[in-house]
Amino acid sequence: MTQAFEQNQKKNLQEEVAILTTILNETTRQVVGDVIFEKIQNLVSLSADDDFRLLEQEIAKLEARELTFVSRYFAILPLLINISEDVDQAYKINYQNNMGMDYLGKMSSTMDMMKEVDEAQEILENINVVPVLTAHPTQVQRKTVLELTNKIHELLRKYRDVQAGVANRDKWYSDLRRYVELLMQTDIIRDKKLKVKNEITNVMEYYNNSLIKAITKLTRQYKELAAERGITLNNPKPISMGMWIGGDRDGNPFVTADTLKLSATVQSEVILNYYIDKLSELYRTFSLSTNLHQVTPEVQAFADQSSDRSVYRENEPYRKAFHFIQTKMIQTLLNLNGQSSLSSIEDEERRNTYSDINSATSNSGSNVVARYLQSRVSDVTAGLSEEQPCYANPQEFKADLQVIEQSLKATGNGHLLTGDFAEIMQAIDVFGFYLASIDMRQDSSVHEACVDELLRSANIVANYSDLSEEDKCAILLKELTEDPRTLSSTHAEKSELLQKELAIFQAARQLKDQLGEEVIKQHIISHTESVSDLFELAILLKEVGLVDTDKARVQIVPLFETIEDLENAKGIMESYLSYDIVKNWIASNRHYQEIMLGYSDSNKDGGYLASGWTLYKAQNELTAIGEAHGIKITFFHGRGGTVGRGGGPSYEAITSQPFGSIKDRIRLTEQGEIIENKYGNKDAAYYNLEMLVSATLDRMVTRMITDPSEIEGFRATMEGIVADSNVIYRDLVFNNPHFYDYFFAASPIREISSLNIGSRPAARKAITEIGGLRAIPWVFSWSQNRVMLPGWYGVGSAFKHFIDAEEGNLAKLQHMYEAWPFFHSLLSNVDMVLSKSNMNIAFLYSQLAETKEVREVFYTILDEWQLTKDVILAIEQHEDLLEESPSLKASLDYRLPYFNVLNYIQIELIKRMRSGQLPLDREVLIHITINGIATGLRNSG
Repeated sequence: MTQAFEQNQKKNLQEEVAILTTILNETTRQVVGDVIFEKIQNLVSLSADDDFRLLEQEIAKLEARELTFVSRYFAILPLLINISEDVDQAYKINYQNNMGMDYLGKMSSTMDMMKEVDEAQEILENINVVPVLTAHPTQVQRKTVLELTNKIHELLRKYRDVQAGVANRDKWYSDLRRYVELLMQTDIIRDKKLKVKNEITNVMEYYNNSLIKAITKLTRQYKELAAERGITLNNPKPISMGMWIGGDRDGNPFVTADTLKLSATVQSEVILNYYIDKLSELYRTFSLSTNLHQVTPEVQAFADQSSDRSVYRENEPYRKAFHFIQTKMIQTLLNLNGQSSLSSIEDEERRNTYSDINSATSNSGSNVVARYLQSRVSDVTAGLSEEQPCYANPQEFKADLQVIEQSLKATGNGHLLTGDFAEIMQAIDVFGFYLASIDMRQDSSVHEACVDELLRSANIVANYSDLSEEDKCAILLKELTEDPRTLSSTHAEKSELLQKELAIFQAARQLKDQLGEEVIKQHIISHTESVSDLFELAILLKEVGLVDTDKARVQIVPLFETIEDLENAKGIMESYLSYDIVKNWIASNRHYQEIMLGYSDSNKDGGYLASGWTLYKAQNELTAIGEAHGIKITFFHGRGGTVGRGGGPSYEAITSQPFGSIKDRIRLTEQGEIIENKYGNKDAAYYNLEMLVSATLDRMVTRMITDPSEIEGFRATMEGIVADSNVIYRDLVFNNPHFYDYFFAASPIREISSLNIGSRPAARKAITEIGGLRAIPWVFSWSQNRVMLPGWYGVGSAFKHFIDAEEGNLAKLQHMYEAWPFFHSLLSNVDMVLSKSNMNIAFLYSQLAETKEVREVFYTILDEWQLTKDVILAIEQHEDLLEESPSLKASLDYRLPYFNVLNYIQIELIKRMRSGQLPLDREVLIHITINGIATGLRNSG
């Protein structure tokens, strides 16, 4: 990138931030008046001067009403800065692409690397990277706020035109101010708890805004770039999407058979509406006249069947053909809604859901269909339109479009098949009629309870849960291999839990029969601790015909989460893969077996180093087991946004995985603010998806990153350090008698638990100890009080002990940092998370604790923080944090002064709330500060 371009970008970013700040100031003064506005500006000045003692005093003087406006101001400003930075990033990537420059993860550079690989064609054809969007309670932005930020993003993209005089500055400024003013006066926080239905429709916003276009574009360019290098690909899927919302019922009592059906139906509506819109555009575009151009008889037959009888279309057979295809697609959409077994969902709720979906779609086609659909709910449900032609599957739809494609090619007009036509053809291959595969997930204890009840009601065994592991497996295998009957067919009364579980499995069977096998491909077992956990799920799948002795229509996926579970994974999978019935199931899935790895619970259980190292070793061990059994073990990485939950830069996270651990496929969760940051607009979505695919290809083929002669020594060094780190971490979190009280006093965990940020409870059960708390609010809370403890605690002391043990050990660690990508990524993430911490602010949170003994916990944490910073910099051989990430450092410098103020406001609000001095109608202010801090950090949980 040229220096002139860099300087111009920096100048533009500064100007945009200045403009946004000015508009926010003007709007705020207008809304709150001069007195409160001057107080806000005083806080800005105090923060810029690092005068935090006076800042704390001034905030303490503010009345509750004043804090309302102050909180909103400091919550919105970091959000506006984020938008400007996103625009800046999009310009950089587009510029580098257009100028032929390289950047991290650029697909053309990756293809240059691949053309030198012998098995390039096979790898490129089969690779599949799957981001899985989840609804964990970390996404604190309302959908309304997301829509407003998208409008501001679009306007900032036009700023270069304003500078050049191409666009009218006054109108542009007026439009920008209008949306900032709307944002300033819109509720940032939900006042009602989210329902699963809301989570489903919220996430669909990203498909309509960015993901469909980004994925189809990436897939087309992927094939074209390969072809330019002499590699012909047939139907690759470098990217496809996954979804947990509606099927993930682990700890979420609100996920039912109805939500699973609703999730699948809503997704289908989104992609079918997309097809309908595209067909409208093609109808308007293909105005070829038979006075100048001939068509094949097949296209003419489509035209003759069209209900478009306009006299102006008599000589335009392509338009009539597209109209005929669109009519069939609309009927397909109508039939979907009439036959999806949603009778238990009220018509009003269905209509609201349709409205939510289509409000995010700008094209008129979808809205026309939505209005038509809403007006005919009862007719469609009654099946009155079933006699109309429709599509049974996406292959039929594609075949009709291929009729037009063949006609254009036969008449010498193949060059017209670019643009919208190419996009829709690619979209069919990627999304079908289902859009994204929905994962099902449930805790192993629930499966066991259901199987126990089934076996008891069928008079097979009265005390299944009390049996040994060996006896459990023997009984389950007998039922799976020898007895074709279903256990649930008895007339015995069923518990509410069993009825609910059987209903959701039956719904999965219906959806697969209706929408195709891809709509639901795997069921994940949380807290997998034994082989019987896997067979118990198989029993439940067998009840609805999704598993038999020869095949499994739904793959059984164990999730290993805690340190202990990860260490036991090898033995469990060795045993499981040895069974003949399991071999049959895996063979029916093209010899793939997926395993999910949990980053969050392993971190909460053992600390950052223990989690990262145990996950690394587990992948090596499980990969070797798969190779020994002649199958491909693929991994699903349950990563969160923060480092404490497996987060961090995606490219480095993937390329630092053990070599050989990626077998064609890799899946990873995307959640919370990360979804908005990565996929909030089509430029960001394309870049982040491109980077995921490039990183995966890089890791699959680049063997010699680390000298093989050194790797065993590196691993031996890590073993000792990690064991030490685990002890240090657990001494604080689980053995310090005051730690539990400290965490609940010196963090906003109670306030986060009451925040309407997701449909899922903060804990699976009443919280009486740290182990019972969900990993997400655990990490979220440490982010809010700026300690960021899950991303570094125990690192400094463990490394210091190793360094002090023998002269030359520091040099060993420095060499490991330079030569081993896993170790480099591990430490770089610690560096990053330390840069976002602030121990001065953390000290103020510690003073919320009521007793001296509890407050003293802070000093234990502070000592480890300082030691960790010193040791990390020594190993990196850096003078300061973020030396390798100047762009992140600059970004934090922009935003830190503003969201630091929010921490001081949050502390004051918590003091007032816990002492009963904060009016009930002002408690939402704490939630606004939570939102603002999460926005400023750009990751929340």
